[in-house]
Amino acid sequence: MSALLNSCSENESLTLAIPTNGFEVVQHIPKDSEGRDQNTLYLAPRSIKTEEFNTPELNTLVDSMYSMMLQKAGVGIAANQLGKRLQIFIIEAAVDNPRYKVLGPVLKQVFINPKITQVSKQRKNFWHGCLSADGEKRGNVATFEWIEYECKNIKGDVQRGRLEGFAAVIFQHEYRHLMNGTYLDHANHFLSKEELEQQLTAGEVPFFELANDTLPTLIEGYQLGKALEEY
Repeated sequence: MSALLNSCSENESLTLAIPTNGFEVVQHIPKDSEGRDQNTLYLAPRSIKTEEFNTPELNTLVDSMYSMMLQKAGVGIAANQLGKRLQIFIIEAAVDNPRYKVLGPVLKQVFINPKITQVSKQRKNFWHGCLSADGEKRGNVATFEWIEYECKNIKGDVQRGRLEGFAAVIFQHEYRHLMNGTYLDHANHFLSKEELEQQLTAGEVPFFELANDTLPTLIEGYQLGKALEEY
């Protein structure tokens, strides 16, 4: 059974409904592997419609996504990681988050129908892991030092802002999910968690430093100011 069907059926994946058996985190499937074309991580998500904002169904879905993110000790989660082909993601890094405490806190924010409107010229490297890459090695890719965005909140109000530092990294990581895919499809350099910690401690690999031009960009293919369905 495909990872998509483990969470919800193809039709259910396009609705706001919570699966009867609850959510499971959909896992990455390598390129050219069976089942990838049915996996919600690699299928285009739809935008949230005007009449769906500020409804109990949307509120419950977002609350359920947030609960799963906390349960898994993540700092972000996108709807398609939970089998929902919807343009929604959440970011938050609490002060006491055990995985990323060193990078500082990131306030909780919900992004619905997001667009990227501006990006920095400079990019920074980061070693990414993912709730949808359980047991996989960390991958080194570049993200823009800052981004500016436009989205809607849960009430349907337009929100605009700018994110820098770790918040910008998480945003781009989750935006990659909505663009289809994970860091595993883009990184060229991989290390196990243990290897990465050892090499970071020894200063043998860069961490959150300015990236050179050869490092792949995580959200390669994004288009400024355009909705995801326009890609």
